[in-house]
Amino acid sequence: MNAGVPYFTTEPLVLEPADIRPERHGKIDLYVPEAAGPFPAVAFICGGPLPADVEWIDPREWPVYRGYGTLLAAGGVVAAQMHLPLNAWADFPRAADVFRQGIEFVRADPRVDPGRIGIWTFCGGSPLISDWLRTPPEWLRCLAATYPALGSRPGMDPGPRFEPAAALAGARNVPPFVLTRVGREDPKIAHTVENFVVAAERNQVELEIIDVPNGRHGFDMLDRTEESCVAVRQALDFVIKALT
Repeated sequence: MNAGVPYFTTEPLVLEPADIRPERHGKIDLYVPEAAGPFPAVAFICGGPLPADVEWIDPREWPVYRGYGTLLAAGGVVAAQMHLPLNAWADFPRAADVFRQGIEFVRADPRVDPGRIGIWTFCGGSPLISDWLRTPPEWLRCLAATYPALGSRPGMDPGPRFEPAAALAGARNVPPFVLTRVGREDPKIAHTVENFVVAAERNQVELEIIDVPNGRHGFDMLDRTEESCVAVRQALDFVIKALT
């Protein structure tokens, strides 16, 4: 491995992945169940921004995301991993457009039920769910966020459009939402999560919260404990149940 590549990009998911290989369609990888469809689908928003001056591995190649993709497909859900143009905080509007186009590509696949779609976000890419919270379409059946950064932080500002807590103000028909938070989170990220939870309560948006008290940011690949395995499985089960 090149010394400039961040080590965690090569760490596998704490759960054993299924033996399902992705199909590559340009900037989108699809993990497709082996049974007959049509299937519901989940589109992933990986962490970011990933600065262009660092030699990153394509997020679609990260073993942790591949693990999630295979396990969703094994559970009867198409998983879509996208390579988004998210290299700086100013890139959020463009990344949001590319992500929306990617979802339409997934919904148009004949193996996918276009009326049963979920979005699952991780880490610093999580502000991209703001548009989907503000005006969720009928076909959006669930949302998931794992150790998310749910808003701006000092020196890290995606812009007012991408503040998930603010997006909840007046939101209606927000689909089932599972939030996985870790006890050993960066305090600045934890503050955005706390603000989001308060906003959800204020706007009567129901959250299913999975707490990982001893978990670090990236626990699903860095903390190989029973606690981590249970939390990942709970999130997967929630998403699969919500869609199927």
